[in-house]
Amino acid sequence: MIGIMHDWNSLIEEIGTWARELGFAAIGVSSADLGTAEAGLSAWLDAGCHGEMDYMASHGLKRARPAELLPGTRSVITARMDYLPAAADAAANLADGRRAYVSRYALGRDYHKLLRNRLQKLADRIADRVGPFGYRAFTDSAPVLEVELAIRSGLGWRGKHTLLLNREAGSHFFLGEIFTDLPLPPTAPPAGTTAAAHCGTCRACIDACPTGAIVAPYRLDARRCISYLTIELKGAIPIELRPLIGNRIYGCDDCQLYCPWNRFAPLTHEQDFAVRHGLDQATLVELFAWSEAEFNERLAGSPIRRIGHERWLRNIAVALGNAPPDAVLQAALRTRADDPSPLVREHVAWALARQASTEPA
Repeated sequence: MIGIMHDWNSLIEEIGTWARELGFAAIGVSSADLGTAEAGLSAWLDAGCHGEMDYMASHGLKRARPAELLPGTRSVITARMDYLPAAADAAANLADGRRAYVSRYALGRDYHKLLRNRLQKLADRIADRVGPFGYRAFTDSAPVLEVELAIRSGLGWRGKHTLLLNREAGSHFFLGEIFTDLPLPPTAPPAGTTAAAHCGTCRACIDACPTGAIVAPYRLDARRCISYLTIELKGAIPIELRPLIGNRIYGCDDCQLYCPWNRFAPLTHEQDFAVRHGLDQATLVELFAWSEAEFNERLAGSPIRRIGHERWLRNIAVALGNAPPDAVLQAALRTRADDPSPLVREHVAWALARQASTEPA
């Protein structure tokens, strides 16, 4: 039971062993005090950088106050799981305007259920050792400052693109947390693990961002981010940003692809994250032809499915408009010129006009 004296440091070592057995690459522990992160969070929200993600503003500073999610929280266990699949070369796919680019994390099955199940199993192992205890597990599913907690637990540092970076794994991994009432001692970050020490003057991620969404080191304006525009935004994509999206139809990895630390990113061992339906090298035309039934069937269990068929078509229409002029692509666009969705029709009309305007004289 919790009331019994435990060797908490030894328990953390055991938790690390159990976590690796469950497929996690590493774990760390931080305290529940995130008070120093509140000012930065408030400034980001006040500037409107969250765009239409109203849930972020509605939760406000709750993200920086773990005890408001789980009363009595004393420590947070953060776990990292690598997701990079063996896939067709990302750079080659981005360079071929007739192909569709899907963010590496979304090429396989949705990570939410898998990570939640593994975190639950990890919590069960802890309970077997210490007895019943208070906890809640999260995987990108609640107002949690995931990167901040991971930094404080020693799992890495914040890159200038705002993602967590790790010396051995780059940034191609998912994070999950277990909020707990156990008095676990924080796992100290390795000496010199700071953004200044490991990112230095490098600005590869900033310069690589197609839309200039990284407005300053460590500051992202979601309203310009392609991941936000293709996944979170429900309405029309701003016209001025459409040409910059290229052939990215779901998410964007450019800031990670150009980061020197991702030279060390290992491939995942999780079969659930393996490429499905050839999404790593599919053509825009073939994906644009999917009916809603085909979209729902083929992407069952995929994170992509949550955007729905309408936004799927919206995104692909933009990519088709950005592709080199091609009669086959234009014919594909015309098949949906009278689509029932005003959102799809508007983006198809834009794409057809753009295809016509870029045709050689």
